[in-house]
Amino acid sequence: MSLRRHPDLGSRCGTSILVGDNGCVTTRTTTRAARLDQVCADAVGVARGAITEVDPSDVGEHLEAIAEGDRVVTHFFESHLDGYRGWRWAVTVTRVPRSRHVTVCETVLLPGPDALLAPGWVPWNERVQPGDLGVGDLMPTAPDDDRLAQGYVLSDDPAVEEVSWELGLGRSRVMSREGRIDTAQRWYDGDSGPEAPIAVAAPRNARCGTCGFYLPLAGSMRAMFGVCGNLYAPDDGRAVSADHGCGAHSEALLGTAEQPVEELPTVYDDSEVESVAVSRGHGSVESGEPAEDYGHS
Repeated sequence: MSLRRHPDLGSRCGTSILVGDNGCVTTRTTTRAARLDQVCADAVGVARGAITEVDPSDVGEHLEAIAEGDRVVTHFFESHLDGYRGWRWAVTVTRVPRSRHVTVCETVLLPGPDALLAPGWVPWNERVQPGDLGVGDLMPTAPDDDRLAQGYVLSDDPAVEEVSWELGLGRSRVMSREGRIDTAQRWYDGDSGPEAPIAVAAPRNARCGTCGFYLPLAGSMRAMFGVCGNLYAPDDGRAVSADHGCGAHSEALLGTAEQPVEELPTVYDDSEVESVAVSRGHGSVESGEPAEDYGHS
């Protein structure tokens, strides 16, 4: 099938209309870049006057003029408003065909390439960070949270239900495999893992997996994580990896034998006598008066 351009249709609207041998019509739209209207581009004074009515000092130098469409041009000016660094005044002007009278369409303050902007809006569930939850706060979990999976379905057998809670069942949702992997990786890479500063500084054999205060977790986490139960350890009551460590290891001092302290005898140097003046306090009798008889022999 061959196509031929129709000589009359679409010549004024930028659309090419092709008619095939079978009579089918195919349209093809071409986009034409807007041409800068010189009359509107020269109307810098008109554009400036639209934004200097309130305070002329807020408007700076003319920056550029951009064609928005046929006989529609936007002028950009520097902004001197406090707190709007890098912003620009934008004034859009236009005119009707065959008229040189330019009118203002709109004025607006727009950010420039280096404008100081506020941070983008972030949904609350993406803004919440670990530790943000306070006393009395509620943070709902999404129904489709990938960290959770459907839990155990209740059974009609009483014998099964008696042990279901002991096995960690009976909950509507439990942590999924993806959730467990994410949790384990977060713990291992954080302050509870082997690369924590306190673990690096601890003796090489002072690992939590060999500590008597190490309480292994249940389930799939048992092989890698446990809870510290040492009152004096900085991780007391927290989950730690088996290769984590600190100076409060239960066996840290067993290999160190107590050394007796040698006590030296006390030595008195009586070869020299040092005279020391001793002051006497005032009594009832002055020192220069004669002594009285005590009345006994």
